[in-house]
Amino acid sequence: MIKALRARFFQKHRTIKFPKTIPPLPERYLGVPKIDRSKCVSGCTACMEICPVDAISQNKKSGIKNSDAKNTGLLIDLGKCIFCGKCAEACEHDSLVFTKDFRMAATDRKGLIICESEELKRAEKLRAEILRIFKRSLKLRQVSAGGCNACEADINVLGTIGWDLDRFGIKFVASPRHADGLVVTGPVTNNMREALLKTYEAIPSPKIVIAVGSCAVSGGLFSDHDETGSGVDTIIPVDLFIPGCPPNPLTILDGLLRILGRIH
Repeated sequence: MIKALRARFFQKHRTIKFPKTIPPLPERYLGVPKIDRSKCVSGCTACMEICPVDAISQNKKSGIKNSDAKNTGLLIDLGKCIFCGKCAEACEHDSLVFTKDFRMAATDRKGLIICESEELKRAEKLRAEILRIFKRSLKLRQVSAGGCNACEADINVLGTIGWDLDRFGIKFVASPRHADGLVVTGPVTNNMREALLKTYEAIPSPKIVIAVGSCAVSGGLFSDHDETGSGVDTIIPVDLFIPGCPPNPLTILDGLLRILGRIH
């Protein structure tokens, strides 16, 4: 007993004081990508060609003429992006780089689309009538709809001593009957579609739905496959989209606190 108490004393405080304190991110971490319009060369499609999920495209509404010497008017869909970093590696002009910014959750699917002329539109707090109910206590039921367990693992991290999700009043529950909302991971395989719908129906109203990971947001690597869907929002309404493959626990926590009005 004495040894255990001594060990705990020397360990000191292990819980991250988020959002006041941001823990250091891994050196290889890839956050919100940034496009430098001045460096983008017209006619260069290296980043688009190498993207395995077609997350990069040209902005047809950018107003850029083909005769312009620079700028292709790029768009990056974070909902599709798996953050492999191949696009940045393929860019010889350093016009596309990944930052360390983990704040990328959005309440609107269109908010996950990055343009060089606009900033990423981050998640906003829930509607007043729903926020009044969930602000101090949010119970969530998680459904792995065909996921590889990467997103599921990072969600589980939030329950460890380092993150202590419960201190924010957010908890995961076993029964949808006890839940206020649904967290979905995975591309929603055909075999999991009915289970997802039944879980959603079992949650009392009002309720919210959170799509975690590129598979849940857009289908990810499995988008438009015969055995999977193309995003949870094609099946049930989604209130929060959290991109990543998998998303960092910081990204998940940041998104949850934003819809509860804890972060602005």
